[in-house]
Amino acid sequence: MKIYTLERKQNIAMNIEDAWDFFSNPNNLPLITPPSLNLNITSNLPETMYTGMIITYTVAPILNIPMTWVTEITHVEEPNFFIDEQRFGPYKFWHHEHRFKEIKGGVEAMDLVHYALPLDPLGRIANELIVKKQLNEIFKFRSEYLEKVFGSIS
Repeated sequence: MKIYTLERKQNIAMNIEDAWDFFSNPNNLPLITPPSLNLNITSNLPETMYTGMIITYTVAPILNIPMTWVTEITHVEEPNFFIDEQRFGPYKFWHHEHRFKEIKGGVEAMDLVHYALPLDPLGRIANELIVKKQLNEIFKFRSEYLEKVFGSIS
């Protein structure tokens, strides 16, 4: 099984409390997800996440075919970080760490994703042809949304 790593950092013009309030509210996930993925949260969610919380979605990453994705919030340390892990869904393995750090003029938001695809070695080909590009597009969309709504800092 090949495990891939994706790391992104973005400096956002907001304080750490506001960053935490935005990112830890799972109801904001559709705002930072490209509409083309047709993300639909199917579970009833509180405004703030907690360790052990299960979130269910449907998402259509390939050919607009909906699939179920279930994640669990496994770690929460307000306002510094939280981790979500896939329990069921399109990946064989998914571990997404979200970290927030105060910096001059705002917050550095850092994402570290480790993932693996099913059907190795076909998963390696799918990663090169589709998945890596799609993940980069998702994070680019998110970055552009956050910059537009909250502003960025150098």
